[in-house]
Amino acid sequence: MPITSKYSDEKVETILTEIAAVLDKHEASSELTLMIAGNIATNVLNQNVAAGQRKAIAEKFAQALMSSIKN
Repeated sequence: MPITSKYSDEKVETILTEIAAVLDKHEASSELTLMIAGNIATNVLNQNVAAGQRKAIAEKFAQALMSSIKN
């Protein structure tokens, strides 16, 4: 999503591959996968971000998601 990241592409790809394997194991549909991703994002915001910053970070996340979608 972001153009630049402090995380290596290798680390991100490794984690994505592992998560995809779990979703495949459970035969998760696209709808369920998106629901899980949304729940993870919500939990991260609610548990790890100060209340006063949550809305702004959620909006930036949503903007990054929208900009990464292919038409």
